[in-house]
Amino acid sequence: MRYEYTAIAAPARGEKAKEAKTPTDRYALGFTAELNRMAADGWEYIRADVLPSEERTGLTGRTTVYHNLLVFRRPLSHVSAAPRPEYPAAAAPAPEPRPQPQLPEAAAPQRPIQPETPEVPANEPTRD
Repeated sequence: MRYEYTAIAAPARGEKAKEAKTPTDRYALGFTAELNRMAADGWEYIRADVLPSEERTGLTGRTTVYHNLLVFRRPLSHVSAAPRPEYPAAAAPAPEPRPQPQLPEAAAPQRPIQPETPEVPANEPTRD
């Protein structure tokens, strides 16, 4: 089975309620509300992660900030078990491979062409 995943930021504060007396109870209430909200859309809670993120501070500074994320997944309903090609099944057959052109065999090595005027080294004076 294939799944799609999403991650959301964990609640930073708890929710106020009569039955939630301690900060831990208030946070658990907010966390539960977030889990139920995602479950109503078909998302299954997988885990909570703390991940680093490098962020800018000032003009040139950087600092590492840690984010608390809640990870959810749900099955993909629109994907079949076997992927289907994007082209129709009755498409034209693939073209036959072209034969490689016949190249002539390499000719025998040729002698280098001699220059008509002999070269004069740069450091020798010329005779005029």
